[in-house]
Amino acid sequence: MSKLVTIFGGSGFVGRYIARRLAKEGWRVRVAVRDVNTAAFVRPYGVVGQVEPVFCNIRDDSSVAAVTQGVDAVVNCVGVLDEIGKNTFAAVQAEGAARIARIAAEHGVTQMVHISAIGADDEADAMYSRTKADGEAGVLAHMPNAVILRPSIIFGAEDQFFNRFAGMSRFGPILPVIGADTKFQPVFVDDVAAVAANAAIGKVPAGIYELGGPDVHSLRELMQLMLGVIHRRRLILNMPFWAARAMAAGFAIMRALSLGLMKGPVTKDQVINLAVDNVVPVDAQGFAALGMQPTAMEAVLPDYLWRFRPSGQYDAIKESAKNLKA
Repeated sequence: MSKLVTIFGGSGFVGRYIARRLAKEGWRVRVAVRDVNTAAFVRPYGVVGQVEPVFCNIRDDSSVAAVTQGVDAVVNCVGVLDEIGKNTFAAVQAEGAARIARIAAEHGVTQMVHISAIGADDEADAMYSRTKADGEAGVLAHMPNAVILRPSIIFGAEDQFFNRFAGMSRFGPILPVIGADTKFQPVFVDDVAAVAANAAIGKVPAGIYELGGPDVHSLRELMQLMLGVIHRRRLILNMPFWAARAMAAGFAIMRALSLGLMKGPVTKDQVINLAVDNVVPVDAQGFAALGMQPTAMEAVLPDYLWRFRPSGQYDAIKESAKNLKA
């Protein structure tokens, strides 16, 4: 019988790519999510019945145990960029990760892959980074042979990075950013998925792998690259960190007064994170240790950002028509 894997958060940005890759390897895939109906799109990744969404709340022991029963591997892709209700950084990224590892160990699961993030540090100023480190510690306490992946900013068709800024660029001549000089090493989502799938299969040695793309750029440079792809000219305006913190504080008050119904574009914790470079340390093991060459942004961004061009899919045709002689 083919092997079985449970992917927690398997319908999310990274998880869906891992699910697709493991299905192609012949594995049966449980996609553990809170909303089964919205995860139905994963079913065609395999033959009938091979990839199935199942309900799970990683804050609950019995829920995690139900989807871990009888599996050969687990992959945890669950994380949050903003705290909403009971889904706090601690509950999801620290306690949730540790719970998955503990229950997986209790069920005799031999392989675990945990998606963390570059910058995970229990002494970091940002709660996001501290709880990522706590989650790693909780995983290793129960599954010492786990593979932990720390990607930089992840890009791909469904990303909330380039898509977000490209969308903002449509509404005026100015593109505001926070931390224009902060450095990032964007990594392609399917490259991360390839490592995760190989790790679940058992082809990656246990350890921590920091995953970044082939190039390091400041946020300003990334915005310039993105604007070039979508054929728009915008003034990139860097917001000082003191102003960004004040803005985030104002949005936090607005959110509290609206009982969570209204939220701003950035939080205080995100502002703190944006002040720290997000690149692979020189002494870390990453793609090179796995014999892999990461994909360059230039090879992928035009494939999904074209829709933000002034004339969308017809932009190149209209530009070419300008060169026609009368």
